[in-house]
Amino acid sequence: MPPAPLTPSEPTLPVAAVARRLGVAPSTLRTWDRRYGLGPSRHTGGRHRRYGSSDVVRLELMQRALLRGASTAEAARYALANLPKAISETAPPAAELFAGPPDGEVVLGADRDQAPDFEGALGPPRFARQLSTAALAMDVRAVQHLLAEAIGSLGVLEAWEGVVRPVVTALGAADERAEVRYLLTECVFGAMVRATPVLSDARNQRPVLLCSVPEERDTLAVYVLAAALAERHIVTQLFGVPLPADVLAVAVRRSAPSAVVLWAQRGNANPRLFTRISRGRQRGRLFACGPAWHAEQLPPKVELLGDVRAAADRVEYVLLGGTE
Repeated sequence: MPPAPLTPSEPTLPVAAVARRLGVAPSTLRTWDRRYGLGPSRHTGGRHRRYGSSDVVRLELMQRALLRGASTAEAARYALANLPKAISETAPPAAELFAGPPDGEVVLGADRDQAPDFEGALGPPRFARQLSTAALAMDVRAVQHLLAEAIGSLGVLEAWEGVVRPVVTALGAADERAEVRYLLTECVFGAMVRATPVLSDARNQRPVLLCSVPEERDTLAVYVLAAALAERHIVTQLFGVPLPADVLAVAVRRSAPSAVVLWAQRGNANPRLFTRISRGRQRGRLFACGPAWHAEQLPPKVELLGDVRAAADRVEYVLLGGTE
């Protein structure tokens, strides 16, 4: 069936623009077109076909099915079967294309985005959906691009809270998506390292030592905290791999940090670790951060922090007298 003629009032997009909008590579869209018939259905009189409003809505339906755990083929069948019949005849304006999912759909974050049109600025909900789609498609370049764009436009903490953490949490709930979680986690590690430059104008003279407790497996938060503090021109000494207790004690003693933040997500959060690292000449502030710590079990001089944002705010305030 030949492509439908283009009506003058209908907005269209080339494949590159749609790929950027959906957070996938152009080659992925071409594959979906070739294998499943989810390609552009409009033409402009030349050889180049363009995506109309109904085409983009169809791809959005496919994304939602992928987020719910469907395979690519299942998601394509879902999108083709559930596109409203009238949409190709009365396509909504561009601002309404992503107004929200039908009842019963599951998406990440808020259903609406603040983007006023196809090329408008992306907000956290849109970034989260695109990041999930790119990760599920194992499109590493798109994942890296979206992470860099989210951090660059939103900042480290907004990107972490509104984009990265919801996607990581959602994918973590799906046992059959292990390869996707590993891909996304590695990309997030890299993005946070790139967002933590070497500071030539640090506001603190001695670094803030960041480390996870021994045997902790979920160490992503310490990378996020290092990047968030770097945004505030606070230099850190990050140990991405959890150190054994005796090695950590030596590291603290030799580096004499201005503060020590120990992260515990679900690992062995032993409060006696603080007693061990505070022996000798350690005079810096001590902080316990993460959900595995319990305030009533901590030594008196150890302050319990909440999430990464609370840790960044409190460390800045304690060291530099900033506003909380």
